[in-house]
Amino acid sequence: MRILVSNDDGYFSPGIDALARALSAFAEVSVVAPERDRSGASNSLTLDRPLSVRRAASGYRYVDGTPTDCVHVAITGLLGQRPDLVVSGINDGANMGDDTIYSGTVAAAMEGFLLGVPAIAFSLTRRGWPHLDGAAATAAGLVRRLAPRLFAQPMLLNINLPAVAAADLAGIEVTRLGKRHMAEPVVPATNPRGETVYWIGPAGQARDAGPGTDFHAVEHGRVSVTPINIDLTGTQALPAVRDWLGA
Repeated sequence: MRILVSNDDGYFSPGIDALARALSAFAEVSVVAPERDRSGASNSLTLDRPLSVRRAASGYRYVDGTPTDCVHVAITGLLGQRPDLVVSGINDGANMGDDTIYSGTVAAAMEGFLLGVPAIAFSLTRRGWPHLDGAAATAAGLVRRLAPRLFAQPMLLNINLPAVAAADLAGIEVTRLGKRHMAEPVVPATNPRGETVYWIGPAGQARDAGPGTDFHAVEHGRVSVTPINIDLTGTQALPAVRDWLGA
């Protein structure tokens, strides 16, 4: 099995290294990741300049672009063979609910899926890499378990791993995305020139976090597995818009 591994934290991230090493125990792994932290890059592609690809001492390739660039370049020309699976992560922090809209980790997996390759995004729900080796082992076990199914029925999965020891995991739950409150206000600051600048505020707290959501599963120590649908059509709104336009 050939697996392409990417992320949004950069090729030097402890999360991608732990994941790649765990997957290498049973698969042929190629790592193509951003040269720096590109968290929040979402699905952006670099179209205004060419992209450079270099190889680190670890053997990992790194790209001066976004997570989506990395997967796109890898699948459409860089790799000698098409991967069987794209795995993104392990992200430094959760990607639940509305986070998935902005997440470069999810976007890297999504690009693989858009290019016809089944894909999984993995995130560790607390920043700072607590229990990373156990999380990587859990992720690798899930890949081994899910891969045959994904080859038969390709899909995109978003998986959040609770930041607890592997022995303390309370199981696995298939979930839907929850929702957050509106983001916190921007944080104003002053740059060295005396100009006011603004930092994007932190994400809002969970608003829809009841049973069945990714937030609820992780809060109760369970691995959250959410199938992601990338059809953005507002199907339920179609009749209303047709009525508005008389179409």
